[in-house]
Amino acid sequence: MDTEFVRTFLKIVDTGSFISAAKSLHLTQAAVSRRIRSLEEYMGCELFVRNRSGASLTASGRRFLQYGVNIVQTLEHARYEVGIAPSFNGSLVVGGRFGLWQGLLIDWLDILSTQLPQSQIRALTGFEDGLMQSLVDGSMDIGIMYTPQHRPTLQVERLLEEELILVTTEKLAGNPPNPANYVHVDWGPEFRSQLNVNLPELSSPRVTVGISWLGLQRILQSGGSGYFPRRLVTELIQNKQLYSVEAAPSFKLPVYVVYPNHQENPLISTAIALLHQTTESILNDTENQTA
Repeated sequence: MDTEFVRTFLKIVDTGSFISAAKSLHLTQAAVSRRIRSLEEYMGCELFVRNRSGASLTASGRRFLQYGVNIVQTLEHARYEVGIAPSFNGSLVVGGRFGLWQGLLIDWLDILSTQLPQSQIRALTGFEDGLMQSLVDGSMDIGIMYTPQHRPTLQVERLLEEELILVTTEKLAGNPPNPANYVHVDWGPEFRSQLNVNLPELSSPRVTVGISWLGLQRILQSGGSGYFPRRLVTELIQNKQLYSVEAAPSFKLPVYVVYPNHQENPLISTAIALLHQTTESILNDTENQTA
């Protein structure tokens, strides 16, 4: 069986349709259909029911789902294990949302390197869709993100709750920030809707960025305001490089860690425990700095 057929099967399950899977895999819809037809012929059963709204799993498809995940995960783990240098006894692939590396996951990566000296560690960045797909197909062991999608093969665990606060490069003395200089970081649709309700004057930003680091560098260099996690800006506020807009509302943004239900990689549980310890330490430091 060609494992690419299985990966295509998982992509259709993830996206819900042959058309979306084809776009994501950069294939034609006909090529995706041929792969699934070949897989169904090999399995001797239909795996999907096609309809106008997309594709849904048959009873056989639902039974095959876990086997498909295991096939890809086993192959990926074999690839990493076989490729490990003799001086290492294990490997771990972790990934996180761009904005979570700065001030959080980089510290975790340092601790992993110290606590797991005999293991190879590969760190990736990305957005939710890519991180989730890597977890589904087994090419990633642990993912940290804001808005995970629930999957039957994955465990979703709450890690922390970010507090997004409005900061500016100028001391406003009670005045609202200038909307023309507001830099909007795309924290997701829920944040955008809350911002529209609470601060409608900031709802039509001239500049929007997808990465918090980029937005922060933009206002530090050129001046302006923006919403950022408190843990990222506390030191900048203390150094008077930024000022908190106390009258503006803050917003909560939960962060989740996602990993396989069945952990074939023994390093996963250790890494997650170290992640929780790192997170707690960083949050305690932030609280002490703001006290």
